[in-house]
Amino acid sequence: MRRGILLYNRNYQNTVLRRCVATVLFLFFMIMMVNAQDLHFSQFFNSPLTTNPANTGFLPENDYRLGANYRQQWTSIPAQFKTISVFGDAQAFRDRFESGWVGLGGAILRDVAGSGNLTSTKVYGSAAYHQMLGSTGLLSAGFNIGWANKRVDVTKFTYDNQWNGKFFDAGAPSGENFAATSINYLDMQVGLNYAYFPSDNVYMHAGVSVHHVNSPKESFFSTSFDPNTGEVYDNTIARRYIAFADAMIKINDRVIVSPGAYFTTQAKARELTLGLHANYNLSGDGETQLIAGLYYRYGDAAVPMLGFQWKSVRLMFSYDATTSSLKNYNNMYGASEFALLYNGFYNQYNQNLRSTQCPVPRF
Repeated sequence: MRRGILLYNRNYQNTVLRRCVATVLFLFFMIMMVNAQDLHFSQFFNSPLTTNPANTGFLPENDYRLGANYRQQWTSIPAQFKTISVFGDAQAFRDRFESGWVGLGGAILRDVAGSGNLTSTKVYGSAAYHQMLGSTGLLSAGFNIGWANKRVDVTKFTYDNQWNGKFFDAGAPSGENFAATSINYLDMQVGLNYAYFPSDNVYMHAGVSVHHVNSPKESFFSTSFDPNTGEVYDNTIARRYIAFADAMIKINDRVIVSPGAYFTTQAKARELTLGLHANYNLSGDGETQLIAGLYYRYGDAAVPMLGFQWKSVRLMFSYDATTSSLKNYNNMYGASEFALLYNGFYNQYNQNLRSTQCPVPRF
């Protein structure tokens, strides 16, 4: 009997220890997400509106675009994230501007951390203007503005004040001073892009954007300082800067290679991603394509990609293989990501016109 009690106590202590470790890990990664870096996708080129608002309506080959992204990150540790976005954009008012057009679009993003402990929802509307510069250049400027909500379920946490010496008492006061468990704010981004079309076989594109230009604030607490130390907290969301560059190079009638680079910085967080993917013409007429690629996020992960394109529909999958020290805890499984895109034309005339105005490589 005594041995059974000892085994029970030991198992219970191990359970409590695992629960404490899980909570600490979740809080650590939650703080990283809140204070360090915004939501992001490894397939940045398949999430154009979150990368740069100047991409709104930037469709050299099409009139409109619909897309969705799904990312599941860190599933092997307690602080996992699930991110989903849906977006759409289109060209408008082409008949009102000489060699230019307006882009209109919108995006919805939702991110859930852990078991729903921290949820972020963002809804944006975006607009951009695109102007041809001669026959080989295109300059774009855009912005988006929207509503953001972040909420936390504090009932799913355990706190040091709830430890009674034997177990965590969920009914005991937490001792934390939460002013709100759901906060809302207005958010705004601006961006600038340039595209270059030197020939039918080469296309280059680069841009920069600034996120949170209106300096919104977010905090679940009623005070902006620590009453014990007097330390003042800055609840302003740090501005995020993004720069990207990509290209399309037609090697032959079977292969188009697309190298890309992505850099972002926010507060003390930095991210640099480099790589390329290639489209292989399976059908001969370009209607059926196999896509494969490899990217590397410096100091973090290798990202192999595989996809398939049929006519106007593209589906891609990528896997973040962790290369940092975190691989010892997540078995190198960083994230899996899916992207689905559909591109279309208003009519056949627009398809022919687009081929002559913006000659990007195509099969």
